[in-house]
Amino acid sequence: MTSSDLQQHLSVPDSSQRSALQTLQLVDQAIRRDPAQRGLLSQQRTSLCDGHLAAAADHLSRFGRRAWILTGFYIPKGSPPAAETDGPPGAAFLAAALNSCGIEPRILTDPFCHSAVAASLRAYGLSPAWVHSCPFTEFDVHHWASSLWNEDGTVSHVIAVERVGPAHTPTTWSDPALARTFQDQVPAEHWNHCHNMRGEMIDAVTPPLHAVMEWVARYHPEVRTIGIGDGGNEIGMGAIPYAELRSRLIEPAASRIPCRIATDWTIVTGVSNWGAMALGASFCWLRQRLAMPSSATRALEEYRLQQLVMDGPAVDGVTRLQEPTVDGLPFLTYLQPWEAIRHLLSLDAAPTTTHE
Repeated sequence: MTSSDLQQHLSVPDSSQRSALQTLQLVDQAIRRDPAQRGLLSQQRTSLCDGHLAAAADHLSRFGRRAWILTGFYIPKGSPPAAETDGPPGAAFLAAALNSCGIEPRILTDPFCHSAVAASLRAYGLSPAWVHSCPFTEFDVHHWASSLWNEDGTVSHVIAVERVGPAHTPTTWSDPALARTFQDQVPAEHWNHCHNMRGEMIDAVTPPLHAVMEWVARYHPEVRTIGIGDGGNEIGMGAIPYAELRSRLIEPAASRIPCRIATDWTIVTGVSNWGAMALGASFCWLRQRLAMPSSATRALEEYRLQQLVMDGPAVDGVTRLQEPTVDGLPFLTYLQPWEAIRHLLSLDAAPTTTHE
């Protein structure tokens, strides 16, 4: 996608003084920070998935009708055991952004994370009835997805926000050398299983929500898919070459955790919530409907995170504590990329109400 491709469909705000693509590239840069030092965004390496944020936002703005959003990452050793604070707030922000522009979202999660995802939606003024929990087997998830599809019928995009997916197997690749290397480095009991960033298998608390992506790819290939992640083990990371992901991460988890599920666009970010907020705000900016993202001030976002932590409940995925932090980052540090996005999209100057 080029700048002229975007400008062919959209009028750029006069105050921007940049092309749409240049602005979205700057938004993408704002979320490419690596506070956890996981390596995916290493400045010493070629950047991953350049242009995917802009392309995904552009496609949503032009062709979006209805979206499914997948999220929720359960922390069984949390205090208390709960979903983590990265994922549900980003999914809720994105759902609110889509809804503000007439795209009705449905939020898909699992029974372990349902209460936290519902709490995030309430914090954004959305109905918790939009949240649906998947069954516990891939076979049942396929039937569940089919049933949801029959209810909706016009799904244009499926988006995963910080949702873990299964690892590779030797059959992933046609290259025998790569398959042998994988077999040598990854014990068979880790093949095709979900892992946390520590390389621990977490299937027991991770129902196969990824099977929704596989079902959509098989039966509705016209639907566009977007993955948002920060660690390599999330849905969408299968679009990045396995060897590249493995080389950026820390062993022994580096060989085990890369997710095999690919998406059409993969938004790589330092914190997954940042990617979802960037996508939602960019979509609204392209639609020229800025009321929703403009209302997302620092004070309001802090309140929303606090509500999630208390009502979900939810825990920080790094500290495993029930506190209003994300990936171990204090709130003010966590919100810096969002404040940069607000500046880039001139959200502080935009009205917070719309007139139809």
